[in-house]
Amino acid sequence: MIVRLLLCFLCSLFYAVTSDAQRSTDEALERSDYRKVESVSVLILSTMLADRGIGEWGFAALVEVDGRKLLFDTGARPQTVLQNSVELGVDLSDVEDVVLSHNHTDHTGGLITLRSHFAEQNPRALSRTHVGKGIFLSRPGDGREWNPMPRIREEYESAGGEFVVHDGPYEWAPGVWLTGPVPRIHPERNWSGVGQLRTANGLQADTIPESMSLVIETSEGLVVVSGCGHAGIINILEYARSQFRRSNIHAVLGGFHLFTADDETLKWTAQKFKEFGLKHFLGSHCTGIEAVYQIRDAVGLARENCVVGAVGSSFTLGEGIDPVRLAR
Repeated sequence: MIVRLLLCFLCSLFYAVTSDAQRSTDEALERSDYRKVESVSVLILSTMLADRGIGEWGFAALVEVDGRKLLFDTGARPQTVLQNSVELGVDLSDVEDVVLSHNHTDHTGGLITLRSHFAEQNPRALSRTHVGKGIFLSRPGDGREWNPMPRIREEYESAGGEFVVHDGPYEWAPGVWLTGPVPRIHPERNWSGVGQLRTANGLQADTIPESMSLVIETSEGLVVVSGCGHAGIINILEYARSQFRRSNIHAVLGGFHLFTADDETLKWTAQKFKEFGLKHFLGSHCTGIEAVYQIRDAVGLARENCVVGAVGSSFTLGEGIDPVRLAR
């Protein structure tokens, strides 16, 4: 009897300790033991819609977090981001870091021009570019190479630039993360489906495996910036919540390749947004105008916090979205 009572006591103690440990782990995930940034601003410098500057099928955004800046993607045409930055009164000469979300020309086209121009003012300007693993792999087809990145790499490094390749999450600054390549848990086929990728195992379908996004931890929740979201926006958001902070999604900004999505896909995406507590949505580039409006209605957002992105539109933590005149 004494032995049985002792065993019962020890089991109770074990489960109590285990329960407390699990509760502490869960609370740590929900609590803010994480570094939360205090200020965030995201300014669109390349997208299709424009009432100031030049519109194009491309994407670029200037991101500033707690006084540190990075350029997320560089637009399509060599001069677009440079000219738009001048027209909008934005100085990129003090920006050292660039993120290229993936290899496509509508996100990489301005890198060499921007590096060459601003290096004359500051040798460190746009000198370090972060990319996901696989971005330099060959994309052959129709007797030509479709991936511009090998050529860009040669020119950029010749101009004193450095590429940093990430195969997993990377903390660029306290509370500011690059996802690296994102696991494809949900079957979000947010790519054309016609390209090929040369790998060590031969030619494979090009799913743009290097596609990565930016995640910022704030007191309001996570702020996520994407170029095209080829990994799938819901895959990206779930990965962000699992890797960086189990939190609501405060703002989703950029391109998400939903312009060809059918109504059911948009409904499913919007339902996930609702589950994540989304408060702000700025759909630029390949998101699609109709997609933005359907998401607005399905999530229950308003004209002020769910808009089509335009050149010069912006998001500021604590203030929300400024859509500029045309998108308002």
